[in-house]
Amino acid sequence: KHFLRDLKAGEIEQVCLLTGSDQPDVLANAVSDDTSSSRPKAAEPKSVREARFAAQSWQALHDSNNPVYSLAREFEDIFPEKIPAELPAERGVRHEIDLVPGSKYCVTRQWPLLRDQVQAIDDFFEGRRKAGHVRESISPHSSPTFCVKKAAGGWRIVHAFNKLNDATIPAQTPIPRKDMVLDTMSGSVIYSAIDLTDGFYQILMRESDIPLTAVSTPSGMLWEWLVMPQGLKNAPATFNRMVSHVLRPLRAFAPSYFDDIFVHSRAEDGLSAVDVHLRHLRKVFEKMRENKLYANLKKCVFCAPEIPVLGCYVSKSGVRADPEKISSICSWPTPKNQTELRQWLGLANYLHKYTKDYAGLIQPMSSMLKKDVAWNWRPEHQDAFDAVKKSLASAPVLMLPDTSRPFHVVCDASDFAIGCALMQFDAEGRERVVSYQSRQMKPAEKNDPVHDKELLTMRYALIKFRVYLLGEQTFAVYTDHASLRTAMKSPHLSQRMARWLSFFAEYNFVVHYKPGKNNILADALSRRPDYDPRRLTRHQDIPDDDDDDDDCATCVTLGINATVSSPVLPLRQQIADAYEEDAFYAAHPVSE
Repeated sequence: KHFLRDLKAGEIEQVCLLTGSDQPDVLANAVSDDTSSSRPKAAEPKSVREARFAAQSWQALHDSNNPVYSLAREFEDIFPEKIPAELPAERGVRHEIDLVPGSKYCVTRQWPLLRDQVQAIDDFFEGRRKAGHVRESISPHSSPTFCVKKAAGGWRIVHAFNKLNDATIPAQTPIPRKDMVLDTMSGSVIYSAIDLTDGFYQILMRESDIPLTAVSTPSGMLWEWLVMPQGLKNAPATFNRMVSHVLRPLRAFAPSYFDDIFVHSRAEDGLSAVDVHLRHLRKVFEKMRENKLYANLKKCVFCAPEIPVLGCYVSKSGVRADPEKISSICSWPTPKNQTELRQWLGLANYLHKYTKDYAGLIQPMSSMLKKDVAWNWRPEHQDAFDAVKKSLASAPVLMLPDTSRPFHVVCDASDFAIGCALMQFDAEGRERVVSYQSRQMKPAEKNDPVHDKELLTMRYALIKFRVYLLGEQTFAVYTDHASLRTAMKSPHLSQRMARWLSFFAEYNFVVHYKPGKNNILADALSRRPDYDPRRLTRHQDIPDDDDDDDDCATCVTLGINATVSSPVLPLRQQIADAYEEDAFYAAHPVSE
């Protein structure tokens, strides 16, 4: 009883109690009572995602008059209840296992399992054998097989490829960036999401690597995989490479991310958005049929004004955070120790791009995660905890970047932090936020002059937004410090200032002065009280996370409202011009 009472949520997932038949209910109730109180309660009995999956079917598509129904029925074979029992097609991509030079045989002995698990494993491999996915093996390699209980009942078959994975050279296949996937959807008004089924069994193994996949069973069999099984080290990268390879001709309107395909469309060539979207879906379905890729209809969304994409929701209005994740964060109880705080911050960090001044909000709590800090939850920590919840609950819909419209950046520096935002005007003329960024200053930066802090903020902004601003003809940067009017006209340039000038000439933009009362957004990002080190009980060093010392191609141009940088103006000429315009230098000329 005391053992169960002392358990904390997240420490043990399952407990097996071996008791006499006369008291199982007593201990079962003890487990329920002692563990349920420490777990965060679900926001609602049935999640939005579960409700959507439950409602998606052929009948639901027909009854809702979804325009995709007839087209999907035409390609009904790519939405099977079960994957056809056959080898996948040759698609030009096979899974390869490259071992570290000098690696020996990868062998781990099979351990005994319960009788029902042994039967489940034998049934699984018999089905895979009939499908042509496995064959009997005489390989010198061997990895054990075991079972994991499914939430809905039954067993999931898993292989312990630990030794094989440790000896495998990591693949360097690039994984798609979430922000780049989202950026491709800018301007679209209708969307579909396609979920591929059993992705890891739809890729052939390289012939020479098949013996490496040998797995043993408790019944004494040794099987080897002809297709890529789950659990191999580089399996996700290979699957992503295969899907990208198949859909490469369609990537303009059908980007993919592992087993998810996102189709988006807009009106064009005199056709409505729906007609264009159906044409795009037909091309995707044809590619899937040609390459024997299959989708799970229950997890697909078709012809919708908004779809879930990689943990957020995308529509023509922009990007918003997943309401289920926000609900989970906002309903989370106050942390009682570092483990619980780290779990909560891990979830909250995923949504930081939707929160203004997020780094400043969490700073008091981040200081509690240090190893040498005793747990002492104070009012300032609770205030920060509540502030993050409130900020996420009111998170705005971020605008997807529109490359046909000019960008502008607002930035500001305070005594202890810097903040910036990338912004655009939408079709209705409303100023919208594309992304928030902010960070605390490092100790040495806090001693810099005001204009150096402003330069630091502008450079930080361009580093964070470089993929959008690099190559732009002209864009605006707004700051609330008039000191920038003379910052670059001083005859006494610091070494850092001179070094930054080599970066500045690559961008064309205008610097505008905007008083603090009008620069509300950036001012709030940098002046949040949570950033203020005077509010903290302990000093915390600020990590260098903005690549300030890297030789990147981002840079800043300084001057008054009408000053525009030019990529062809030599650095020496810029300095000479600054001397000639300087009032002090003009009044005290240097004799020849």
